[in-house]
Amino acid sequence: MTTFSASDVPSQTGRTVVVTGANSGIGRAAARVLAGKGARVVLAVRSVGKGEEAAATMTGDVEVRRLDLADLASVRAFADGFTDPVDVLINNAGVMIPPLTRTADGFELQFGTNHLGHFALTALLLPRVRERVVTVSSTGHRAGEIDFADLNWERKPYQPMGAYAQSKLANLLFTSELQRRLTRSGSSVIATAAHPGLAATNLIRSEGRGARLLDRAARLVAQSDEAGALPTLYAAVRDVPGDSYAGPGGFLEGRGAPKLVGRSAKARDADVARRLWDVSEQLTLEFAQ
Repeated sequence: MTTFSASDVPSQTGRTVVVTGANSGIGRAAARVLAGKGARVVLAVRSVGKGEEAAATMTGDVEVRRLDLADLASVRAFADGFTDPVDVLINNAGVMIPPLTRTADGFELQFGTNHLGHFALTALLLPRVRERVVTVSSTGHRAGEIDFADLNWERKPYQPMGAYAQSKLANLLFTSELQRRLTRSGSSVIATAAHPGLAATNLIRSEGRGARLLDRAARLVAQSDEAGALPTLYAAVRDVPGDSYAGPGGFLEGRGAPKLVGRSAKARDADVARRLWDVSEQLTLEFAQ
């Protein structure tokens, strides 16, 4: 069986990679590998101070820029301030099962950050992307439902895990629809996705009793950040088809060397993907043009 490790990442010299949420967890681990392989890596982070701390642990050409995906004005400011070509955009940042919280624009935090923030960022940067867009999803997408009647949990009782699953399903539907549009336009850019399996990162150390219980369970079976970053690296550098999805190849995709993996039937629904794109465009229109 073919394996993939950080040592298999080829030289990245001459390439520019933007990684969101790269101050911790799998984003930080992926950024470290790419910078060590010669890429110019931009750590797009909410806290510049934490980003600088992360950058100090890396070798190579690393810079820190502020990006708060929970604030579409910040997304616009980042895109306006970074005008260089981007070879790979890695949509990695995310939040998981916090108490009900709203973004600066009034969206439920997980849908607003994990999906809409990255949707707007990709739309703004796409004219300068030269190779691929990698979006990090989760096996949790299998429990997700896109509730177009209440995407932002304004009417139904809030369920943190349900909201998380919806946002991760949205990541995969976004990847599929983005690839469809890239193909239709004749672009050589591809859209790929990845999931880390079960990785003991800061993502699962969110607030709330449910997150604390999940954190304890994860510590018993989870991969390291470095192992959890491998599917992202695989999706970013391997010769894979557009709309591919990489994840750990071990038991229940929880851990192990990365490979291309499957997704739920809901994540393959082209009609829902197109509708979600249209709705996301409407929600972010003011900021994404």
